[in-house]
Amino acid sequence: MTTLDPASAPARLVGFLDEARRIVDADLAHRLAPPKDDPGRLAEAMCYAATGPGKRLRPAIVLAAAEACGGSRDQALPAASAIEMLHAYTLVHDDLPAMDDDALRRGRPTVHVVFGEAIAILAGDGLLTQAFATLAELGPRAADAVRILSQRAGVQELLAGQAIDLTARGAANDLAAIERMHAAKTGALFAAAAELGAIAAGAPRETCAALGRYGMAIGIAFQHADDRDDAELVEHAAAATARMKELCNQARHELRGLTAHVLDELASWIASRA
Repeated sequence: MTTLDPASAPARLVGFLDEARRIVDADLAHRLAPPKDDPGRLAEAMCYAATGPGKRLRPAIVLAAAEACGGSRDQALPAASAIEMLHAYTLVHDDLPAMDDDALRRGRPTVHVVFGEAIAILAGDGLLTQAFATLAELGPRAADAVRILSQRAGVQELLAGQAIDLTARGAANDLAAIERMHAAKTGALFAAAAELGAIAAGAPRETCAALGRYGMAIGIAFQHADDRDDAELVEHAAAATARMKELCNQARHELRGLTAHVLDELASWIASRA
């Protein structure tokens, strides 16, 4: 089952998500096009990982946040592509035999199945490195963008979430513990996406922080939806459904003072799927 299938979203939101996916996919295909000299098919593996099927929600949030702060899609596109590359790196490494040992990702073989485990590790490393290199294109705003993405993708957030998932499976017996993992593993990159869009647009720090809180809230709600659709943590399903609505309301509150129709509609859509 596809979590939050975009086909179920309102028409205007579907249109924005489709356009964002098209723009970001074209940029990724250009950036990651394999050269003729590609030892071990490493560059090909990176391109395969980052340009496969997917909703591209995180880069779409980057673009929507930039526009909500008065910026343009062109300004925010390097940040949108950077976060999708970083997200792809996490999926490549999560799928490895040492992690989740998955053979399929989004309906096709995972990177380590197609290219081998060693090249998959290098491909993930390459995507992570390229993500930060791409943020350098933000010029005077690059330092803030690197700081935010490093924080959100680092050992206190995203990596901590994966460590919790690996070491505490079955031990998360209350909703607070589950949400701690969801905040780190999923919410962190949603928060980074909204913050990066604001940074790319030159928004004030307080606006960037508010959008970070927006992203964190909808990221946790998204992961609750993913658990439900995968029939995981079913004993917490009722409480998680209530939390999805609460989190999305919190997210919408963070948009006050902004003309953020897409972000508001995204939060409303997630809440409606609870």
